[in-house]
Amino acid sequence: MKGFRIQGFSLIELLIAIAVIAIISAVSIPNYTAYVTRARISEVAGNLAAYRIALEQFYQDNRSYGVGGCGVTVPAASAFFSYACSLTQSGQGFLATASGMPGTSGAGFTFTLDHNGDRASTALPANWGTAPQACWILKQGGTC
Repeated sequence: MKGFRIQGFSLIELLIAIAVIAIISAVSIPNYTAYVTRARISEVAGNLAAYRIALEQFYQDNRSYGVGGCGVTVPAASAFFSYACSLTQSGQGFLATASGMPGTSGAGFTFTLDHNGDRASTALPANWGTAPQACWILKQGGTC
């Protein structure tokens, strides 16, 4: 057979393509994971802010944030964070808390919000910074 030639990829070409894909994956997967975690933290911040508004409305109607417990039901727990509320100052104050669920990307995070509007990051994973911080840390290496 004259002029017949088998065409395809050589082993070297295939290994180079695999190496390029591995390098791109090594860079993009951690960035994507951090992006997803930041999105979940933003959701928590929104939930705590909305919860504060509901508590303030309750306070306007009742002149306290509750009796024996916060007067407004805390946001429903998600797969990544759970919420709690405790009364302070004999019902004249509150402390709302969002805590990351163990074994998820929320693990290690704890965010709080009080009746004065003071936000705090009371626990953070090691690679996100030191806690406590007098703000909500929304990204790795973030500061107040």
